Amino acid sequence: MGSALIDKEPLQEIKERNARVEADKAWETSWTRRGLIAVFTYFIVVIFLVSINAQDPWLTALVPAGAYLLSTLTLPFIKKWWVANSYKK
Repeated sequence: MGSALIDKEPLQEIKERNARVEADKAWETSWTRRGLIAVFTYFIVVIFLVSINAQDPWLTALVPAGAYLLSTLTLPFIKKWWVANSYKK
């Protein structure tokens, strides 16, 4: 008799939590996030390089921003290899 009356509220809370987790994961792997981090990195480095009177700060700042983007391209492959070869549950 009691099993017919299942409280749907906890199930709804789990579904909402799963939706938030999926959205967070999508954001973490999105190109929008990667691009914004690269742009912010670029401008922060430009400000730093200008403040220390470095030569060609606008060009030089491309190095760390580009390195960040390159790392986001290689890390998924490295992670997949690491999980397959090193990660033991």
